[in-house]
Amino acid sequence: MPLLVSVALFGLLATAIAAYGYRRYAKPAGLLQQLDPEPAAPVTLDRIGQPKPSPLARRLQAVGRHAPISPADAQATRRTLMAAGYRAESAVTVFYGIKLILAVTLAVLSIVFRDSITTNPVLRIVLPLAATGAGYWIPGFILERKVSKRQEKLRLSLPDGLDLMVVSVEAGLGLDQALQNVGRELVVAHPELSEELALVTLEMRAGKRRAEALRNLAQRTGEPELRKLTAILIQSDRFGTSMAEALRTHSEFMRIRRRQEAEERAAKVGVKLVFPIFFFILPSIMVVAAGPGILQVFKYLFPMMKGIQ
Repeated sequence: MPLLVSVALFGLLATAIAAYGYRRYAKPAGLLQQLDPEPAAPVTLDRIGQPKPSPLARRLQAVGRHAPISPADAQATRRTLMAAGYRAESAVTVFYGIKLILAVTLAVLSIVFRDSITTNPVLRIVLPLAATGAGYWIPGFILERKVSKRQEKLRLSLPDGLDLMVVSVEAGLGLDQALQNVGRELVVAHPELSEELALVTLEMRAGKRRAEALRNLAQRTGEPELRKLTAILIQSDRFGTSMAEALRTHSEFMRIRRRQEAEERAAKVGVKLVFPIFFFILPSIMVVAAGPGILQVFKYLFPMMKGIQ
C-alpha cells in the first residue's frame, strides 16, 4: 500500500510539473509562433485534413470497437464530436475507447484503495460502482465543455468575420469568393471560424449547392448565431436582396446583443454577491467588529453576574 501511494503521488507531481511547463513555456511559444508574420495558409484539404492516427489513438480505437453502442447513439456522439472540432472517422470509436479505459481504470483504483478510504461494507460496494460510472461519464462531460467553448469562440468571432465579409462583398466578390477570403484571412485571429468557412468552401467546390453547404455549417457547429447567419445568407441569395446590407445589419445586431448581454451580467452581479457576502464576508466582519466586545462580556460581565447571585 505505501508503494502504491508513493507511485500515485509521484504521478500527480509529474502531471502538475508537466502542466506548469506547458502553460509557462510551450503555450507562449506557440502564441509567438502564431504571431510570426508569415503568409496565411490557403484553404486546402491539407489544412483541415485528418492527421495520421497515433499508436495510442489506434489502441483506443481498437478498445472502442467493443463498446455496446447503438447506431443512433453513435450518430449523436459523432454530431457532438464534430461540434467540438473532432471530425476524424475514428473519433467515435476513440471516444468510446477513452470512456471504457477510464471507467475500468477508476474501478480498479477504487478497489485497490477502498480499504484505506472506508471500512463501511455498503460504501465498499458502492465505491467501485460509483467510480466506474464516473469514469464513463467524465469524458462526455469534458466533451460538452469543449463544445460550449468552441461555440462561444465561434459566436465571439462572428462580428469580425461579418465585417470582413461585408468588405469583400462590397469590393465586388461573390458570396463564394467572400467566404473563401474570410476563411483565409482569419486563420490566425479566429482559427475555428476559418476552419468552418474552409469546410463550406470545400463542400461547394465538391459540387454541393450553396444553401446545402451553409445548412451543413449550421448543423455541424450547433451554434444558434451561425444558424441565423446561414438563414440570412440563404434568404438573401434566394430573393436577390443586398447581401452587404443584410450582413452589416446582422453584424450590428450581434454587437448590440453582446453589449446587452454584458450589461445583463453586470446587473446580476449585485444579486449574486449576496450569498458570498452573507455566508463568508459578513461572519468575518462580525468576528472582527464584535469579537473583542463579546470577549469582554465573557470576561467581566458573566463573573459579575455570578457574584451578584
